[in-house]
Amino acid sequence: MEHCAFTADARSPCDPSIAYSHFDTCKQTHQQPLLAWRERVGHIIDVLPSRADLEKPFHAAIDRYTVGDATFTDCRSDAMLLDRSLARISTDSIRDYAFHVFLQGGVNDVAVRSSSSRDNTLAAGSILALHMGQPVRMQRSACRVATIFVPGALVGETFPDPEAIHGRLIENTTPLTQLIVEHVTALSRDIPDMSAHAAGSAIHASTQLLVSAFGKQAQLSGNARAAARAAMFGRVRRYIQMHLRQEDLSPETVLQALQLPRQTLYRLFQHEGGLGAYIRHLRLREAADELVQRPDLTVTDIAFGLGFKSSSDFTRAFRRAYDMAPQDFRALTGKTFYAQPRVSHSAQVAISA
Repeated sequence: MEHCAFTADARSPCDPSIAYSHFDTCKQTHQQPLLAWRERVGHIIDVLPSRADLEKPFHAAIDRYTVGDATFTDCRSDAMLLDRSLARISTDSIRDYAFHVFLQGGVNDVAVRSSSSRDNTLAAGSILALHMGQPVRMQRSACRVATIFVPGALVGETFPDPEAIHGRLIENTTPLTQLIVEHVTALSRDIPDMSAHAAGSAIHASTQLLVSAFGKQAQLSGNARAAARAAMFGRVRRYIQMHLRQEDLSPETVLQALQLPRQTLYRLFQHEGGLGAYIRHLRLREAADELVQRPDLTVTDIAFGLGFKSSSDFTRAFRRAYDMAPQDFRALTGKTFYAQPRVSHSAQVAISA
């Protein structure tokens, strides 16, 4: 089994105004290490161990620093399977964005929807962006990963639809990504000795670099052409949101209404699996919210209200996307949505665990 080069000692900041926490499985002698880790992070993301995993040695440690509304974590861990499901998301209020920079090891089999799995392996120095309001499952190898959590407003400065950044991957192959890795590595090393002001500035600078890198990848930043592309994306997104509940909404009706070149429109939504997949995804996300928040509506009411042709079509699409029928999802979340407290921003240690 691979192991990271752990440095498990706590690295408390010299400035007491930086909120700090440290967790190390080596210090949890009363519990099996992987189960202790799962318990630590389970209020936000699930660790899914196999029986074989529980029989192996396991080690993980994390340092977490919070300055204002930004959080930086430095995590070292052995391999694990992580899952943040739609049911889990429905029980908390965490909707920030997480940028994972892998300094050692990496991640593969990143699935942002049940029907959309990316099997490529991210090597050390690669970067993964996630929106905490959307499902994800990923297999992490033994790794060291630094993660920055930021509010959506900052991402929205570059992405007209910030949620579209979810699941995007960047390899460390450009001068900009190399600069990001160097900057984040230095931040991890130096943050214990920084003032709160210096740490906040460094985290903000890292965030600007990360958002810039993903903006360039999506061709939404950098020049006048990119600005036009971003404006076009925003126009299409607004039209779809406005007509989401109309049964006849489709790529063809969007093309006819907005009079955009077909190939240009399709390229805008290539990362989403196409414009049709993007529309379906938004409808299913809205349906999931209504299943939890509108118990007065039947599944059939929700299906027709969001433009699905029948209740059975909706059920099949929902099952493909979320691995359960809408009735089962409502029953599951109905038990947890009202019984569990909402998790605050301060609990964000988990996703980088």
